[in-house]
Parts: sequence; structure tokens; C-alpha cells
Amino acid sequence: MSTPAEYKHIAEVQTRWSDNDIYGHVNNVTYYSYFDSVMNRYLIDSGALDIQNGTVVGFVVESNCKFLSPLAYPDQVTAGLRVGKLGNSSVRYELALWDQHGKLCAKGFMVHVFVDRQNNRPTPMPAPLRAALQNLMLDSSNA
Repeated sequence: MSTPAEYKHIAEVQTRWSDNDIYGHVNNVTYYSYFDSVMNRYLIDSGALDIQNGTVVGFVVESNCKFLSPLAYPDQVTAGLRVGKLGNSSVRYELALWDQHGKLCAKGFMVHVFVDRQNNRPTPMPAPLRAALQNLMLDSSNA
């Protein structure tokens, strides 16, 4: 069972009324939105990603989520983020979501490939981006 202490970055996510589906819990696709928002907010806040003018952008090329327990509005969600593997132009993020009672609700991963904004071809990460991602690694041997 994962705990927030196993993740290098913790963020709070507030569920929204519109996140709930007809069954009264957060719809499965919304978990991916939480993952994506936590990843990108970290990169933006760390100064590593300029979504408007940067020459490098990240494309999600693979994702996975294991749903363990439902979330629902109005949950305050704790999200954990870490880097499992860091390549030359790609990164595998590992993420987890806990409800307001500390129960693990989802675990997953997403892979970003960083590409040149002009030609959409993979490109090596700029130094500030690589440094921000290295800060999320639990085991620096994967850098």
C-alpha cells in the first residue's frame, strides 16, 4: 500500500461537481485529468515548462491507472508524484491519489515524450526541465 511519504511531490486536488458521473462518483477519465494536471502544474511551477512560448512540449504517449476505491465530490484529494524513469527525451511519472481520509484510491503512471514544438519530433530535454524531473526521483540511478 502506497503512502504520500513515498512520493517526492504532493499536491492537493479538489474534486468538482462536474467530476461525478451518473453513479455518484468521480468518472474514471477524470483521474487521468488529475494526473495530467498535477504533472504539468509541477513543471510549470518549477519553471521547467513554458506552455505558451517554450520550444519543447510534452506529449503523453502511454498511461495507466489502477482504480482502487472511488472518489466523489466534494473530496479533497491528495496526489503524489514521482519519477520512475528518466530518459533523454522521455519521463515516466508515477502517481497516486488518496481521498480526504487517507485511503489510496488510485495508482498509475504516465509517460511524457518531449518534442520540439515546431516539428513534433522527440528532442533532448533542456537542462532546467531535466533538473526539475531529477528532483522527483526517489532513486537517482535511473537518471
